[in-house]
Amino acid sequence: MIDAPSAIGPYQQAIKANGFVFVSGCIPLEPTSMEIVSGGITDQTKQVFKNLTAVVEASGSSLDKVVKTTVFLKSMNDFAAMNAVYAQTFGDHKPARSAVEVSRLPKDVLVEVECIALA
Repeated sequence: MIDAPSAIGPYQQAIKANGFVFVSGCIPLEPTSMEIVSGGITDQTKQVFKNLTAVVEASGSSLDKVVKTTVFLKSMNDFAAMNAVYAQTFGDHKPARSAVEVSRLPKDVLVEVECIALA
């Protein structure tokens, strides 16, 4: 059993293809309640990375094999707080990354992260 929320739409949480794992965007849903975690950008980003880690590991990979991330933020004003959690999560491992501000995210969350990892 995967310790991440189930997909909230008609898509897979991750797909393995040609030696890679493509992980769909993870939002800050608490896996058992399927509710958005309370708190601001720091709490939401921590939950996003818990969910992302669970999906990556359930796919047979690990965070140290992540080669690319894309971060979607509701506001670039939250970049520094998100980045602090991001840096703590990845430690010395530094995948390629894009970070963009978007007008709206699923369930009106503050942050969503997707990634590509080596299988």
